[in-house]
Parts: sequence; C-alpha cells; structure tokens
Amino acid sequence: MKKIAIITARGGSRRIPRKNIKEFCGKPILAYSIEAAVNAGVFDTVMVSTDDEEIAEIGRQYGAEVPFFRSGETAGDYATTNDVLLEVLGEYEKRGERYDLGCCIYPTAPFVTAEKLAQAVERLLESDADTLIPVTPFSYPPQRAMIVKEGRLLFEYPQYLDSRSQDLEPHYHDAGQFYVFRTEAFQKNRKLMVGNILPQVISELEVQDIDNETDWAIAEMKYRLMTQKES
Repeated sequence: MKKIAIITARGGSRRIPRKNIKEFCGKPILAYSIEAAVNAGVFDTVMVSTDDEEIAEIGRQYGAEVPFFRSGETAGDYATTNDVLLEVLGEYEKRGERYDLGCCIYPTAPFVTAEKLAQAVERLLESDADTLIPVTPFSYPPQRAMIVKEGRLLFEYPQYLDSRSQDLEPHYHDAGQFYVFRTEAFQKNRKLMVGNILPQVISELEVQDIDNETDWAIAEMKYRLMTQKES
C-alpha cells in the first residue's frame, strides 16, 4: 500500500503576507508540516503542492518533493482543498504513480507531529473508514448559543436554557490541520468531508486557526506550551 503526504501551500495570502513561509518560533511555518510528515516514517512520498518558487525551494530544503507546480485553476483564491488534492493525485497517475492512501497537511499547522500522523494512518488502516479527521471540542456548548434579533438577546436553542453544561452532548469542529484518506473513495466522492469518517480528538491547546497576526501570536504561545509539556 503506497502512501503520500501532500502539503498544500500556495503563494497567495491576503490577510498575512507570505503566511505559508513566515517565521514561526524560529523557522518557516511550512517546515513543521514537512518535518512531521517525513519523521512519521509512514509515507512513501512527502510533497508540497505550490505555485510559488520560493515556497518550493523551502519545501525541498526541509525534505519534501516538488515534482510539479499547481495549475492556474488550483492556485487561485477560490480553489478548494479537494481541487488541489485531485490535481496532485491525477498528476502522479500521469507519471505512472498510484497511491492508496493520502494525507493532506496544511502548511500552517505547527501542532502536527510525526506521532499524530503515524497514529492517524494506523487508525485509519485498522478501520473500515474512508477518512480520518482531527477534531477538537468547542470550548463552550453550542447548545447554549445566543443570537441577537431586533436588538435583543435570545437563546438559539431555548430547550437547553436550564440544562447543565456537563449534561450536554459534546460537539466538535475540524481542527484544520490534516486529513488522512483512502484515495479510491476520495477520487470517487471528490470530497473529503463525506462518507465514513473516523475522528481523532485533539486538545484545544494544540489547535489554533491562524487568520491574522493576533492568531499567529497565540499560536506561538500555544506551541511553546505544547513543546514544554512534551519535554
């Protein structure tokens, strides 16, 4: 069974310029995803999908392949992760290389570790699931959400008004770090978030969306806490 790790790192970034190679705790943030994939020791190929020569060079420097560049269609603002993965798998197939399992890793995911990736691959292969997605619990129960209507605060789900937080079913959201998937099912469905999905629950301490400079600073603090805890 052949396995490929695909790090999706285009050159454009509107909110944080050159986000995918910006320095994060001492090295380009892209490096963390590549090193985790390489050190996991479970992938036959670790590659970076990009449209940018500087990103490609940094990718190669840290141990990834960049055998081809993205097309114009998958380098734009409206291309989806699904589009990028389908293109990468298709390009490899044109070169006579077929992969049975894929792992998409985002380039701004410094909390991804080799251990998490190896565990995720093993868990998916031991299951009958099509995809494994890391998730993290919402920090506050969504059932207690409030909305504003005509200037007044209302409970969105009034049936839970008197429920204790500990009695409410936990809800989770995508951690936005990586996805492990069987390529045959993915190429058939053309989407990651459908079918038989296995969760991998991750602590809130190791999850952070990075959409602006404040998020970036919080992510660096969380990363230092995570690495201190592990040492």
